[in-house]
Amino acid sequence: MPGIDTSRPFIAVRIAVLTVSDSRGLAEDRSGQTLVDRLEAAGHILADRAIVKDEISEIQKVVNRWIDDENVDVVISTGGTGVTGRDVTPEAFAALYEKEIPGFGELFRMLSYEKIGTSTIQSRATAGVARGTYLFALPGSTGAVKDAWDDILVHQLDYRFMPCNFVELFSRLREHERRSKS
Repeated sequence: MPGIDTSRPFIAVRIAVLTVSDSRGLAEDRSGQTLVDRLEAAGHILADRAIVKDEISEIQKVVNRWIDDENVDVVISTGGTGVTGRDVTPEAFAALYEKEIPGFGELFRMLSYEKIGTSTIQSRATAGVARGTYLFALPGSTGAVKDAWDDILVHQLDYRFMPCNFVELFSRLREHERRSKS
């Protein structure tokens, strides 16, 4: 049965939150604030926060900076995952991935289906690993952010969650780099 193993210590994860929007500023960023509130309530650390326009180059500039920052373990974005012409977050993230995590988007849409039905098909939520950093791209609605955090990320970003979680893999995410140097 999956759940928290209380014999294991909690490990705070350093998370950067990116809001992708052409129209929102910090004051209107309810989805980004929802992520911040939830990650801090879970005991994690807000490493940084930013808002960028729906432009691949702007998204990648910020995400690359965070990937290169040793004080960021995880990047979670909200917004830009739909199907309109301005929605480019999945493309921006995919170009950075070394490894995609297809199960994240699949699981998100399965859980979302229970709440919004077939409308979930319009979500292109995605996840992957880039240079040792987890990247998660969530839809921009507050409901979608709550679903992704409460039903997936709060568990997978908790070292105590068993039978397995993303945190216990941090030290192994860059194994391929060590192998190629030897």
